[in-house]
Amino acid sequence: MPKISKIVGLSKAEAEKAFEKFGPNELKEKREFATLKVFFRQFTNVIVWILIIATAISYGIGEVINFWVINFIIVFVIFMGFLQEFKAEKAMKALRNIVRPQTTVIRDGKLMQIEAREVVPGDILSLEVGDLVPADSKVLQDINVEIDESMLTGESLPARKTKDDLIYAGTQVINGRLHAEVVAIGMKTRLGDIATMIQEKEEITPLQRRMDRLGKFLAIIALSASVIILILGITRGATATEMLIVALALAVAAVPEGLPLTMTLALSFGMHKMAKKKAIVRRMMAVETLGSTTVICTDKTGTLTENEMTVQKIFIDNEEILVTGAGYKPVGEFKKGNKNVKSLNKWSELFKACTLCNNADIYEEKNRWLPVGDPTEVSLMVLGAKAGYIKEELDESYKRTEEILFTPERKMMTTVNKIKNEYLVYTKGAPEEVLKLCTHQLLNGKHHKLDKEDIKTILKKNQEFAQKGLRVMAIATKSHGSKKIPSKDIEKDLMFLGLVAMKDPARPEVKEALEVCKQAGIKVVMITGDNEHTAISIARQIGLANGRVRAITGGTMDKLTDKELLERLKETHIFARTQPEHKLRIVNLLRGQGEIVAMTGDGINDAPALKKADIGIAMGIKGTDVSKQASDMILQDDNFVTIVEAVKEGRRIYENIEKFSAYLISRNFTEVILIFLGILLFDFKFLPLLALQILFINAFDEEMPAIGLGLDQAHGDLMQRPPRPPDENILNKGNAFIVFSIAVFSALISFIIFIMHNPIDNIEKARTMVFATIVSMVIVGTYNFRSLRASIALTGVFNNKFLLFAVVSIFATTLFVMYFPVTQKIFVLSPLNFTDWIICIGASLLNLVYMEMIKWFRRNFENNKRLIS
Repeated sequence: MPKISKIVGLSKAEAEKAFEKFGPNELKEKREFATLKVFFRQFTNVIVWILIIATAISYGIGEVINFWVINFIIVFVIFMGFLQEFKAEKAMKALRNIVRPQTTVIRDGKLMQIEAREVVPGDILSLEVGDLVPADSKVLQDINVEIDESMLTGESLPARKTKDDLIYAGTQVINGRLHAEVVAIGMKTRLGDIATMIQEKEEITPLQRRMDRLGKFLAIIALSASVIILILGITRGATATEMLIVALALAVAAVPEGLPLTMTLALSFGMHKMAKKKAIVRRMMAVETLGSTTVICTDKTGTLTENEMTVQKIFIDNEEILVTGAGYKPVGEFKKGNKNVKSLNKWSELFKACTLCNNADIYEEKNRWLPVGDPTEVSLMVLGAKAGYIKEELDESYKRTEEILFTPERKMMTTVNKIKNEYLVYTKGAPEEVLKLCTHQLLNGKHHKLDKEDIKTILKKNQEFAQKGLRVMAIATKSHGSKKIPSKDIEKDLMFLGLVAMKDPARPEVKEALEVCKQAGIKVVMITGDNEHTAISIARQIGLANGRVRAITGGTMDKLTDKELLERLKETHIFARTQPEHKLRIVNLLRGQGEIVAMTGDGINDAPALKKADIGIAMGIKGTDVSKQASDMILQDDNFVTIVEAVKEGRRIYENIEKFSAYLISRNFTEVILIFLGILLFDFKFLPLLALQILFINAFDEEMPAIGLGLDQAHGDLMQRPPRPPDENILNKGNAFIVFSIAVFSALISFIIFIMHNPIDNIEKARTMVFATIVSMVIVGTYNFRSLRASIALTGVFNNKFLLFAVVSIFATTLFVMYFPVTQKIFVLSPLNFTDWIICIGASLLNLVYMEMIKWFRRNFENNKRLIS
């Protein structure tokens, strides 16, 4: 066996000089957390700017109380938004591994451990099995090196590396030992190139687009109302102060001041609820995006599968034996048919061969079994452990004296082990190659000559396993007595023991999760770097594909135009042998068709598509730092089922956003219509509500019920509905119909009450009646908005504790404002008697009945529309 020669490496002074020149070996994240950036992001909301304009008007006309109240609301909304986003960023930072990785280098002729970030170009790495490659390097000397590049390429089989080959940052040594010279660090590595691909400007989420449209719509309403007031004021000869007072009232009335805060709290609550279910959200606005998802593009390895090669079947004594247990946990049963095999002693040679002809290992950490070495070898070692053959114990008794390494050309590996005075040969490899070296087979504990029919039977079983997506290894042995075996005779006259078939198993819970996605109208697309046969086999297991299935490979994609690929995307669910650019192309094409795309993955190769997707979902346990950096959400348990739960939570959040937006806007439009009616039928001096009264209702009385609606539970089965259209506004036709119908009806009732109480002679009493009526509508009507379709009889009254608390608080606060002398004076209100309250509450109940009628009409209209279509 070759030996690695002496290498001196860099001196301490040279390393320090190189570090000063090239800097640390780390990826730079463009999207770094910046406190000021989060703070200034709060000012991107149109509603906040309308309120700022309102403060300017208040200051200009000397309305000091209005000025300070509006400023307080602005500060409160901005502070809460900043606080919640700040917490989200901190949650992400807490998730990252705080332990800095170490690596071994040769400096001044000595091996030394340093932080990976301190590696510089020219350093000599000394790596062995289990080590992560900290930087792109050129192999100088090697002993049977294999590198796991699956996190970079998506290829599940290890890559063989020899002298002058390049190894890449982020990959892992799974076999052999090597020395390699560092040629690139940090952003200059291949890993850095991929990181650069994802360092693009963040795109706004679908919810941000919808909220932006809604904000602009409300701004247009406020501006239009102000223009109309200006025209009316000029025609009627109103003074500038009178017009500004009305303009202020309209600006305050047209804008739902509580909308940004309610939105922030609803998203924040959803974010924390998802975190409890093992989903950490990096961007708060992305919480809702999951609910809009129409397509999930998912990697195979580690996402749909366990990413843990597991032996599922063995073929021994001409019988097929099922092996239970998944992953690397050394616990499982052996079954023949439906019965457990009680005694495994007769197959001891096969289990010994799997364990001894093996360079892998496993270890337990935090209740998880983790592998060291090649996944295939790990699976064989675990098989032996399930049968009671522990590698450490066997290695002590069966000392290895020689090893013939596995190579892609040989397709097999052999070891010679000595126990007492007996030399034993153990071989594993491709069945067709191993069988060429076998002259006998072990059947039921006896040696039998291996004839052509036997070989035909074994190869037929091998083919049968392969067609099921299993990777098959043949196991063989021989004894050479007490004499040392000449090297040329080691792999001659072997005895066939059996076939071992293994697979990276599908996650057992994925099938049900995919069925839920299907019911929810969400298309799932598998995009993997693995071969098409493995991809199709997994797809069939999890129910992603049935019957005759075809996968499109990356090579085929290169030959297709975008138009041709789009046609294939309509029917194809499986893409194999893909590279990062293929994944990006698929995501871009889907988004170009208006799809809301979620991309899940854990590898470095997934990062560009994770970044480009509407929502990128990375794995918290097995995911790379690059994939986490690119993502919007991280699954702490790497469980596909968590995605389904997150989608459901996203849909609940959006439904609540619709509810509290409709609720707030309907209340604000009620106030706008009221003001217009007052100006048209009376004069600028006889407004039904003053700006400060409107502000109190909007910011205090309406805000708490809106938050209650934002935190409301789901009503109906959200995952039985198709995704809503990507371009649908929050105020869609159905919601807009409810908003404007309720606003007009509420305004008319309130204005009738205003007229009934003679505003010309007693404007303060008339305004107080309108104020109490609007508040009563808030208290009673809020429950109507728990569903924009279902009756209040179905949604209930007492199953939302926060909403119940809000209603009680509003009632108490309103009584305090109306009956406490100081607040009476500030808000220009007068106390009401019992009869007055009966009128106000009666109006609110009438409003409730009217909305029930509107929802009944909507349900019938939508049901009839579905029947016709």
